[in-house]
Amino acid sequence: MAAQAPVDEIAQLSVSDAATTKPKPGLDSATATNGNLNRDSDDSDDDAENVAPGAETGAAKKKKKRKPKKKKKNPTAQSDPPRVLISQLFPNKVYPKGEEVEYVNENRYRTTNEEKRHLDNLKNDFYNDYRHAAEAHRQTRQWAQKNIKPGWSLTDIANGIEDSVRALVGHQGLEEGDALKAGMGFPTGLSLNHCAAHYNPNAGNKMVLQQDDVLKVDIGVHVNGNIVDSAFTLAFNPRYDPLLEACKAATNEGLKQAGIDARLGEIGGYIQEVMESYEVELDGNTYQVKPIRNLNGHTILPYNIHGGKSVPIVKSNDQTKMEEGDVFAIETFGSTGNGYVHEEGEVSHYAKRMDAPKVDLRLSSAKSLLNVINKNFGTLPFCRRYLDRLGQDKYLLGLNSLVANGVVESYPPLVDKKGSYTAQFEHTILIRPTVKEVISRGDDY
Repeated sequence: MAAQAPVDEIAQLSVSDAATTKPKPGLDSATATNGNLNRDSDDSDDDAENVAPGAETGAAKKKKKRKPKKKKKNPTAQSDPPRVLISQLFPNKVYPKGEEVEYVNENRYRTTNEEKRHLDNLKNDFYNDYRHAAEAHRQTRQWAQKNIKPGWSLTDIANGIEDSVRALVGHQGLEEGDALKAGMGFPTGLSLNHCAAHYNPNAGNKMVLQQDDVLKVDIGVHVNGNIVDSAFTLAFNPRYDPLLEACKAATNEGLKQAGIDARLGEIGGYIQEVMESYEVELDGNTYQVKPIRNLNGHTILPYNIHGGKSVPIVKSNDQTKMEEGDVFAIETFGSTGNGYVHEEGEVSHYAKRMDAPKVDLRLSSAKSLLNVINKNFGTLPFCRRYLDRLGQDKYLLGLNSLVANGVVESYPPLVDKKGSYTAQFEHTILIRPTVKEVISRGDDY
């Protein structure tokens, strides 16, 4: 998700993996006959005279032992669409690591340093939550890449992705507070063509994906507020391949340059150099791929998708350094247009501000909606469809009041000039004490 404003860290909640609770074990063979004890064999002759015809058969049936029920095995493969809990696929609750890359030069010692290893081990639970979210992200996007085709509506694409994420982490987000435990880290970005970021279909949206569209798919998954932010671009016409390749290569260059003590402005210069080395030919015209200079990567904090540091995608004089313990979203946007975006169109993305002022809200609808936001999203971004699925209605006046009072931030779509095409690739990287871990890396990108 493209960078907005810095906010502060808030406390984590713990995941309740209620969806994985084991069913009660069945009755064993000793109690399988409703608790009736078998009679002693010495009494059988005395009772024989009083047994009605056919009763012997019934008695024999009662003595028959039931076969113990076979225990259900955990599934070993994901379904299509994804509905098998990640925690069932990894029953030991240890999730796959991302791509681990050793530090170089003066930080090379960190890989084997005992003190740094100890610091790493202290954060195992934090890393495991991130890896849990990352695996849900990978399996969701694999389904999306395989299934999204021209002719799908943007609403169906958004619902397909978001239903999968919620199913994989075991939190549907319909009960109060459930979405704060695990689920969507932010609304799925489905931005077409000259729109680079922050587009998600509102209710009633009729947009349908076309053969010549370029679709940015930006997915956020969180577990205990630890957000994996990773994006890719789909195009069905091979003429856009160089645009996609430019962004993918530029993002990988940013990941390569990232690390402890790396200066953010210098990383932007490396990204820019790679991005601008690509050209795209469209309708007989050749376009140099331009980095969108007012979109940045960013740090991620618990329950806060945009932390205080920004990673530019053009060279700058920013001397801020990456530090041990940082979590960054390294994302790049390329364009055949101006390489600069502005806000335009109907808003779908919102988030409560971390520094929201305490104001006397006059509208009762604003007060009640703020209560819903606090209990279901906190400072996680949300969209209007998320309010719809919670059963909220006639909330727009209250929502606009919260925005006007500075309590909630709105994030309109970000667009380059009409007729241009934009692409995006993004990964989340953990700047660990011993190595850097590209937590969202997969076989796809």
